[in-house]
Amino acid sequence: MDVQTLTYLFVGLSFALYIGIAVWSRAASTREFYVAGGHVHPIANGMATAADWMSAASFISMAGIIAFMGYDGTVYLMGWTGGYVLLALLLAPYLRKFGQFTVPDFIGTRYYSNTARVVAVVSLILVSFTYIAGQMRGVGIVFSQFLNVDINLGVIIGMAVVFMYAVLGGMKGITYTQVAQYCVLIFAYMVPAIFISLLITDNPVPQFGLGSDVADGSGMSVLDKLDNTLVGLGFGPYTEGSKSTVDVFAITLALMVGTAGLPHVIVRFFTVPNVADARRSAGYALLFIALLYTTAPAVGAFARLNFVETVHDTPYSEIDPWFRSWEDIGLIGWLDKNHDGTIQYGPGAPFEGRPSFSEVRGLLDERKVVNVPAAGPNEVYVDRDIMVLANPEIAALPGWVIALVAAGAVAAALSTAAGLLLVISASVSHDLIKNTFARQITDRQELLYARLAAAVAIGVAGYLGINPPGFVAQVVAFAFGLAAASLFPAIMMGIFSRRMNREGAIAGMLAGLVFTFCYIVYFKFIAPEQSNAERWWFGISPEGIGALGALLNFTVATVVSRFTANVPEHIRSLVESIRIPRGTDAPAQH
Repeated sequence: MDVQTLTYLFVGLSFALYIGIAVWSRAASTREFYVAGGHVHPIANGMATAADWMSAASFISMAGIIAFMGYDGTVYLMGWTGGYVLLALLLAPYLRKFGQFTVPDFIGTRYYSNTARVVAVVSLILVSFTYIAGQMRGVGIVFSQFLNVDINLGVIIGMAVVFMYAVLGGMKGITYTQVAQYCVLIFAYMVPAIFISLLITDNPVPQFGLGSDVADGSGMSVLDKLDNTLVGLGFGPYTEGSKSTVDVFAITLALMVGTAGLPHVIVRFFTVPNVADARRSAGYALLFIALLYTTAPAVGAFARLNFVETVHDTPYSEIDPWFRSWEDIGLIGWLDKNHDGTIQYGPGAPFEGRPSFSEVRGLLDERKVVNVPAAGPNEVYVDRDIMVLANPEIAALPGWVIALVAAGAVAAALSTAAGLLLVISASVSHDLIKNTFARQITDRQELLYARLAAAVAIGVAGYLGINPPGFVAQVVAFAFGLAAASLFPAIMMGIFSRRMNREGAIAGMLAGLVFTFCYIVYFKFIAPEQSNAERWWFGISPEGIGALGALLNFTVATVVSRFTANVPEHIRSLVESIRIPRGTDAPAQH
């Protein structure tokens, strides 16, 4: 059976499983739609949280970033992992004790203000749609390459599947679907990693294989060989970073506090029966997440080594078929600058600027590249998002492993997309309609609005997947920055500060969100040519500016709260009831 048939089979069976679970676990009430009835077992919730957490950025793009950035790419690994620990220990148990459905619900009630609720909804929607753009792009890449369909059609197929189990099953359907998706994605990630680790180092454990000697008799370790290989081609050493200490700290902090403010992860802790189970599910989720996150550095290093050894100084006429297949969809490109018919790989862009998918496909059409302006000696354009997906092909692994990776990548993207769509749906129906503009609606009507909101959100997500603003992990990093600058400070101060009032919280969220959003848009979309360390504020890149936005949020909120009305007494009592661990099996009274 060929690879494409196997891929259709694996992906088709996984889709049938997801939709079957959604039909079996269809939500019948708003509580089941929003928080799965609040009765999910901690282990199942831990697996669902891990699937919700490990998006297309984790599965597809993180190892790709590490492969190309080396040491600098570890900021994503540290920030995302540390952020989950921060969320699990610092926020999740308290939010679960509060006993509401959504993050805006907590902010609206804690800050006794519908305005605060609306600002939180706007922040949440902006963060979620920014995040979703990366997930849908990942779906399009997988379908385009492995199922031989157009990227746009791949996104539409993904939208249809998410529509089935998110709109029909709500959080109840998503939770049990995500349990299945975690099993698929972690198996799909670990199997090729183990295979490749064995091929390169004779060590079956990728985490240990990264520090082992290469099995070629040279006596060199994987990292030493990678350093020597890249330096010989003109790159910097793989194990040395080029980012400033300030920017590394800022990106790591932005990812950490952004993680703790991500609404689709926070809402998972509302689906368990009590606070104790929230803590247990957080521990299980961290264990499940660690399986992938400790493997990603090895996958990135193996992928870069395999790529260089397979591509560089190879005649194009003899290149392996995987190169041409990715070239056909514009995610790899070759420009024969010296007209010798041999692929030369090194630092620098093969094309002037950074072309889009369609531009690369146009430039490479029928090999008409002679008039393309060149930038440096490098002849290879490679999109970093393909490294995990192409790695089994580069290593010539069996077809069923390649098909398994495709199914895992789709599972990773769809699981997070579904969680994000649900929090958007809940925020619109529960926080904007039910609790702000139309309080008289019934439970049945609210459920209908939730499903309509989810359907509209899926349409917007599809558009963003077809017209992506950047590569997967970059877009996701922006989402974390926006969450860090808007939601995290408001949640943290709402739990740990009895003096923080509504005026301070609203002013802080707006200041942090607007500042971070404008900074990112300016340096990434309006004037990308000026995006360099000399022009960045304090040397902080757009990926790390969320840390400064969060600091601005805290500062503005604190100052404004000191010059405005005191917090009502019943809100002070609410904060105390959240923080003091008595009656933990019951939600806070308010």
